[in-house]
Amino acid sequence: MDMHKESNGLETMRHSAAHIMAEAVQTLFPDARFGIGPAIENGFYYDFELPRALTPEDLPLITQKMREIIKQNLTFIKQDVSKDEARKIMSEQPYKLELLDEIPEGDNISIYRQGGFVDLCRGPHVAATGEIKVFTLTSIAGAYWRGDEHRPMLQRIYGAAFDTQKDLDDYITQQEEAAKRDHRKLGREMEIFTFDDDVGPGLPLWLPNGGAMIEEIEKLAKDMELRHGYVRVKTPHVTKETLFKRSGHLPYYADSMYPPMELEGVSYYIKPMNCPMHHKIFASKPRSYRDLPLRLAEYGTCYRYEKSGELFGLMRVRSMQMNDAHIYCTEGQFEQEFMAVIRMYLEYFNVLDIDEYFMRFSTHGEAGLGKKYVNNPEMWLKTENMVRKVMQANDIPFVEIADEAAFYGPKIDVQVKSAIGREFTLATNQVDFAQAERFDLEYTSDSGSKERPLIIHRAPLSTHERLIGFLLEHYGGALPVWLAPVQSVIIPVTDRHVAYAESLDAELKNIGVRLKVDSRADRMNAKIREAQVSHVPCMLIVGDKEVESGTVSVRLRNGEQKNNLPFADFKQVLHTAIVDKAKEIGV
Repeated sequence: MDMHKESNGLETMRHSAAHIMAEAVQTLFPDARFGIGPAIENGFYYDFELPRALTPEDLPLITQKMREIIKQNLTFIKQDVSKDEARKIMSEQPYKLELLDEIPEGDNISIYRQGGFVDLCRGPHVAATGEIKVFTLTSIAGAYWRGDEHRPMLQRIYGAAFDTQKDLDDYITQQEEAAKRDHRKLGREMEIFTFDDDVGPGLPLWLPNGGAMIEEIEKLAKDMELRHGYVRVKTPHVTKETLFKRSGHLPYYADSMYPPMELEGVSYYIKPMNCPMHHKIFASKPRSYRDLPLRLAEYGTCYRYEKSGELFGLMRVRSMQMNDAHIYCTEGQFEQEFMAVIRMYLEYFNVLDIDEYFMRFSTHGEAGLGKKYVNNPEMWLKTENMVRKVMQANDIPFVEIADEAAFYGPKIDVQVKSAIGREFTLATNQVDFAQAERFDLEYTSDSGSKERPLIIHRAPLSTHERLIGFLLEHYGGALPVWLAPVQSVIIPVTDRHVAYAESLDAELKNIGVRLKVDSRADRMNAKIREAQVSHVPCMLIVGDKEVESGTVSVRLRNGEQKNNLPFADFKQVLHTAIVDKAKEIGV
């Protein structure tokens, strides 16, 4: 046994805080069983099996125990042990024993002690508990053991830890803003989407406001794809098992697919992706080099089985409407087509005010050949080099990450961060060197020979689900005028002004504006507050003066107001803002 002075880096400090929290929990709940307790971005967590459900009132009690442990300045002591010794020490901790069983024979095993607490851990840790100064416990959540919904549900306590009180205060402020911008909260308030237990987890129901957003996003994509030379196709939601065996998705992707349905002796799968059917569309007739590039686009609904513990609002769902397309091209056309997709990303990002992103180049890992990846080392190296050269030649910055490619080829993923700090993949551009051969896809070259096309899988706008979740957080609910589900609310001051309000409503609807007349008996101020909570871009107040003069009084969601504006002028301003995809209306 030795006193082990460890690095005092922020991650080390956070990991040590997790151990202190675990000791505090064990003090309060002696029969606690421990899962894992890692450092994470901004803090730490630990998973516990406890005799009762925790409540927010427990967090101050646990915090107080942590401060007592910190005040004792207990030394973190590392001990290297054999697997048998570790089993004896952890004999009352079944989750730790499970982790021990997975450690290969011969690997180093260590435990850490501080005071009376002992934990199976690789470390490192700070020298003593007194080094933990600035922390807070933030929340309690449920977490399936090992992320498996068929395993026990544990209780996870999250904490935040920083070097300085200012850093912690800034983090708490940011989290408060995050709570306001959370797409799940905004989705409820703005009536965008809902989930229902009878429908099933991860299967969103789009309410009329969400349907309006979907229509606008799909219209944006259709207009963009028309200009970029795409043709649109439609494919079924289910298909025979043989299609996914041929594509290779079943051996590589089976865990993410719903189980098959047996019908008349044939197995059918609900589709997790559109590409195999697009390949069949390419193969539906002979193709010549003159037909290429062929760009097939579809907003197809796909279904993927995400574990219950991984579902998260609209960001991780089981039903998704994917902004999908497949480009079939010659090798000589590859650079132009690949870069056209990258430029399309940038065009969309300009429209959606997305300026924080980075491009991640995912390559294969040799150890995964034949298991995680198609076993063709030569084509992996060739296509990865093609992507690398295209990105470098066009001065597109990227970060290269090994062992994260698609099973059929390398890819560029565009990572974005929402305004509340969530990072995820919004767009993808994937090279496929395997499917053309699997589906026997070919075209006749200018010399008369039969050649295989290269395939590019691309989804610049991800899925409706993920994109809308991101945009709600990105804009804090104050969506651009063109995308706002309700673009204007007309509020008559009294019942005698309703007829005028309805006449304005009809005129605006004739030019495609989404709006409503709020003629309820509530007070006008209550109606205004409700429209503001729903982030409606503008409210039109109409009373006696407006009726007499054919005007409107305009109140914008940013607080600006203009009275007695000629309705014809306002109509033109609003229409221009929508057509130009402006964020706000200028009156």
